[in-house]
Amino acid sequence: MTPHAPLPDDPHRNGPAPADPELWRWTALQAAEAIRTRRISSVELVTSVLGRITETNPALNALVEVDEESALAAAARADAELGAGKAVGILHGVPTTIKINVDQAGSPTSNGVASYADDVPSADSQVVAAIRRSGAVLVGRSNAPAFSFRWFTDNALHGATLNPWDPNRTPGGSSGGAASAVAAGMLPLAHGNDIGGSVRYPAYACGIAGLRPTVGLISARAGGRRHMARPSLARQLMSTQGPLARSVADLGAGLQAMRGFDPRDQQSVPAVEDGEAQLPRRVGVVRSVSSIQTAPTLDRAIDRAAAAFADAGLEVVDVPGEVFAATARLWGMLLLDDMEAMHAEMADIGDSDALTAMEGMRGYVHDLWPDADSRPALVDAWTRRNELLAGALTALDHTDLILTPPSAQLPFAQGADVADAAGVAEMIDAQWPATCLPVLGLPGLTLPVGGDGDGWPAGVQLIGPRFGEGRLLAAAALLEERFGSARAIDPREGGIRT
Repeated sequence: MTPHAPLPDDPHRNGPAPADPELWRWTALQAAEAIRTRRISSVELVTSVLGRITETNPALNALVEVDEESALAAAARADAELGAGKAVGILHGVPTTIKINVDQAGSPTSNGVASYADDVPSADSQVVAAIRRSGAVLVGRSNAPAFSFRWFTDNALHGATLNPWDPNRTPGGSSGGAASAVAAGMLPLAHGNDIGGSVRYPAYACGIAGLRPTVGLISARAGGRRHMARPSLARQLMSTQGPLARSVADLGAGLQAMRGFDPRDQQSVPAVEDGEAQLPRRVGVVRSVSSIQTAPTLDRAIDRAAAAFADAGLEVVDVPGEVFAATARLWGMLLLDDMEAMHAEMADIGDSDALTAMEGMRGYVHDLWPDADSRPALVDAWTRRNELLAGALTALDHTDLILTPPSAQLPFAQGADVADAAGVAEMIDAQWPATCLPVLGLPGLTLPVGGDGDGWPAGVQLIGPRFGEGRLLAAAALLEERFGSARAIDPREGGIRT
């Protein structure tokens, strides 16, 4: 699918070919092809990216570790391997970053926690090893909230990451550093992970694209503190790794780079091909659920996406959204054991904002589920989860994918979960599109679909069936052809009108 030429009055569009002499602007696949064909070198590309990081990262604090010497040495090796005629991977010579909550050999897996700052692994996690095998050049580490458990990216160890569109609004979390860096052009794509929207929400907040794959496509053995307790059942079933990028094609490349069967991960599956990777025929639309109203800007974004699908000949129908609302309400209940363990550790190590945010989340769950601490309630929640998954799959039997908002609200004010205790429940409710998918185990993709005059790159979310990533990517590519891919932007000081 060939993108249209860029429209001069649309700031969200990129051209189809890498004609810009500033190499950091290129997409990952454009750069990888240029490196393979020796039009440019990996050293040239990485040098350009490092220059962009130097220019923009001080204003955003998206990357908390940048190893220029190591990155340039890896780029030189990538060029030498091409010169020697070696077979190369899909991201050969392309720079990327790894989130601070997975193991990368020789770099602290701090997870934004000061007490973990000296936790330096000797070996890569499975996902990092896969990214290296793809040929990617690791240039640094992206920021995350303490314990990677907020929709904001701030911690006592590394400080706050800002949104390049508006420093007064969250860049999202927990992969907010990755999203901010990609949006600002520090790199073409980045690694993240998602247990409650932590890839999709930051991508939406920063105006780029993010993919949460089906659990099992990418190894969940991400490492972390060697002395931590084994992850809970909920975390094993709901957490997954995924890419963030400025183009849909790069999301596909990132997924291909990260995926792979891991026999030591009980959720891991062998290669799965999406038999329906072509465009869907029928799209279901969920605009809002229960009494949770969707912000007008996001409602108009859904209108634009639905119209684009209809113009392409797809059938677009409204579908009930209560199964997704009910699933989102289960999310906190199923993660409560993790929350209790993290709350105790937060209280012990002293990250005050993380502790306040966690107390707000725990309070919300206990208000919603008064008997949440009882074993019968937990068993009932898991039973209910299976019933809701059956309901969601029935909805997907009648539609090929489902279109929703990425959140019910515009990106939250920076630090809102700490500053406004009274608004925590409303904030969590608004995240139903982010929290329903981990419970269901379904893949989801968020991407921008242009603005409507308010200056914000409003986005939508696409939900597919299990292992339906090809279908999601095809549908997202159609929207990107209509509205353009995200363009790297310079950090803005005053914010934008909303």
